[in-house]
Amino acid sequence: MDLKQLTYFVTIVEQKSFSKAASVLHISQPSLSNAIKNLEEEVGFKLLERNTRNIGLTESGQLLYERALHILLDMTILEKEMQEARLVGKGELRLGMIESVKHWIPKVIRKYEGKFPDMNLFLTEELSGEDVKRSLRQYKSHAIITNQLIDEDDIQTVPLYKEKLVLVVHEDHPLANKDAVELSDLQEEPFIITSEGFQTREDVLETFTAKGISPYIKYEVERFETALSLILENLGVSLIPENYLADRLSARLVHKEIVSSSLERKVYLTYLKDRYMAPAIEAFIEETILFFR
Repeated sequence: MDLKQLTYFVTIVEQKSFSKAASVLHISQPSLSNAIKNLEEEVGFKLLERNTRNIGLTESGQLLYERALHILLDMTILEKEMQEARLVGKGELRLGMIESVKHWIPKVIRKYEGKFPDMNLFLTEELSGEDVKRSLRQYKSHAIITNQLIDEDDIQTVPLYKEKLVLVVHEDHPLANKDAVELSDLQEEPFIITSEGFQTREDVLETFTAKGISPYIKYEVERFETALSLILENLGVSLIPENYLADRLSARLVHKEIVSSSLERKVYLTYLKDRYMAPAIEAFIEETILFFR
């Protein structure tokens, strides 16, 4: 049993077809069939259930598939670490982030590029807690800036700063002209909130619950951009991180601070504890942490 055989086997399972897998692997279908036949003879049992409609796994095949996925992922990780070990100020940095960091992350990047001008940066959005953990563990991101509190043995979570959640309403909304807004004033309002799995949603709902208030959740969204577009049509109200609103100067949007110590969220920098980091990548992590010290 070798890595090529495992790659062939996993590809067939994922494609659910010998012909599609052969196309993905750029080999002939007979060659692929022979490789799987040899693998089955080597392990001593049948791995795949073949019929005219699709391909399924035997119980033994399921075991091998799950183990093979881990082995192939470990090999991919090892290859990436070996590539990064050769890098000294050159290569790529993959950074995941939430929406609201856009007002300050360019400042960190500008300072960083002065020291490592040959590094290429890939910036992606990683919003939910599961997205963060998956991206880090599968080596899709070197580090992620998130408001999710990640409490895992293999992930380092460094607090960066706190930011307030402020009420955003349309300029024609009755609350726009109110001097002081209480959380109870939102009880009957069509409320816009982030989807399940997002830390901001949990923070907001915990605050309402602590006050004995049940908000009227009318809209659930994944991005604050969507929430603002709904507010611009006066369809509802929402609590948005203040930093996300830093460059939102629309006269039709009114921001109101609600006095509540719990209406805030923490932002963290996360990365794998045991992953090898090239010096240039370690430098970016240090630069980001120092920006808030």
